[in-house]
Amino acid sequence: MKIPMRDGVLLNADLYRPDTTREVPVLIRRTPYGKGGSPGGASVDGLRLVRSGYALLVQDVRGRFDSGGTFDPYWNEARDGADTVAWAVRQPWCDGSAGLFGRSYEGMAALLAAAEQPPGLRAVAPHVAGSGFDEGWTRQDGALQLGFLLYWVLYDLLLDGAGLSGPALAEVAGAVDRIDELYRDPDAAADLLDRLAPYYREWLAHPTGHLYWKRAAPRDCYPSVDVPVLNLTGWYDIFLAGALENYRGIREQGVETHLVVGPWSHCVTGGTFPQRRYGLAADEKRLDVTALHLDHFDRHLRGRPTGASAPEPVRLFLTGADEWRAFPDWPVPGTEAYVLHLDGRRLVTGPAPEAPGSDVIRHDPADPVPTAGGATALPGQFTGGDCGPLDQREVERRDDVLCFTGEPLTAPLTVVGDIVLTVYVTPDVAGADVTGKLVDVWPDGRAELLCDGIHRLPPRAGTPQAGTPAPGAAAPPPGTGGAPAAGDEPAPGTPTQVTVRLGAVGHVFRTRHRVRLEVAAANTPRFDVHPRVVAHHTVHHGGAHPSHLLLPRLAGD
Repeated sequence: MKIPMRDGVLLNADLYRPDTTREVPVLIRRTPYGKGGSPGGASVDGLRLVRSGYALLVQDVRGRFDSGGTFDPYWNEARDGADTVAWAVRQPWCDGSAGLFGRSYEGMAALLAAAEQPPGLRAVAPHVAGSGFDEGWTRQDGALQLGFLLYWVLYDLLLDGAGLSGPALAEVAGAVDRIDELYRDPDAAADLLDRLAPYYREWLAHPTGHLYWKRAAPRDCYPSVDVPVLNLTGWYDIFLAGALENYRGIREQGVETHLVVGPWSHCVTGGTFPQRRYGLAADEKRLDVTALHLDHFDRHLRGRPTGASAPEPVRLFLTGADEWRAFPDWPVPGTEAYVLHLDGRRLVTGPAPEAPGSDVIRHDPADPVPTAGGATALPGQFTGGDCGPLDQREVERRDDVLCFTGEPLTAPLTVVGDIVLTVYVTPDVAGADVTGKLVDVWPDGRAELLCDGIHRLPPRAGTPQAGTPAPGAAAPPPGTGGAPAAGDEPAPGTPTQVTVRLGAVGHVFRTRHRVRLEVAAANTPRFDVHPRVVAHHTVHHGGAHPSHLLLPRLAGD
């Protein structure tokens, strides 16, 4: 069916209805990936929603597949989503109430539509959704999320649903097939992207925090979201930070909000990765994500009290213990700072070491530190071969990766919350990326990745770099990427205090396991390479430069 938008554009949708003459509530999923797939998407059983008494409306967003208009990612989802809700609740088969749900882009589109406060909307369930299309989607702390962004545009947006055919389609297919080459030389894709996806260059031209992004930013709409929200995400999901921000930001407005975090990546939802199994309880199907949606919508669209929800608003799967736990909020109350200082190649508790030390990292753009798991969304993501809790030992053998390791634990250590690294670095004048990883070292030596992050330091003012920067590789303007503003830079050779946000975890380090921190100058192709010249960075610890790792330890656990 064709649904008219306020500007006259018609968006195509499929409607699934229960076999009844009664009016029923409607659940709406708006997708750029084609309404012809599974009605509920990858995680929700859409037909089960219908059998439970809901109408299900699945719509192609503007300019995708059978819908009219031009697809310009992000900008039309708030208005189009609100118009779709308003249309649906007026239909004779609807009882006047609606809910929005969906994964990833779909979930962010649902939040943006909810902020428009369309009549009849009663609840929203964004799944693995971020909080903005700039920070956490296009960039992370100044670095371009090249691995995800380039593959998403080429594979998900252009290869299918863009209406390409003939030479253009063959050109895109060829680019997808040689994606590893394009990660090494992003400039080689510039002409193709300028012709077929001109919005890509627009994204690269606007740094984090620019007004350009505020046209479609869930994080800027929290005060306008006035319906209950169920947030679902995974510890290894690329948009985990955004989902946690959505939970906090909406809850702070006094709106009922729930959070579920499992041991999942963006597309691996069974709790089983090639090198790690979390058990049957970790599977989205065993958890019954569809039942979570039904419980959420039953309560808020039908007013039915149910018992399927956790007794607390936050439900976390604690890796290491490999079990679900309920908590009253996020950040989890009752945690305390557990500080580990860098001392030589060790992580030590207690006061900062008095003796100063330092290590030099050589950064070679021709051989950058490769991505090895973590919160990635790269080719191969559906098998989990390049994401999640991969063993880091091969990467740790490189001489451009620094490892700092604690002593074997004599009792379990439960860490729940955001992991933060404070490290003092003297960067090369050409600029630097500072990356960090939190690793659980098992007694047999396995080095399991838990979370990782990056912080980009720009070149010093007036410092030319050899070579041409990759698209999007230019440092953000002062104040937009977390880097020192011009005029605030320390003198050349002076250590800079750098804060690297490694991400959030809910993890139990078991007895005899060790905590490890990795520090390096690249994580490629997850992030673009910076700088594009050979560089040397010095990492300082001890003495006047107390570099340390902060873990939120759950007290009394």
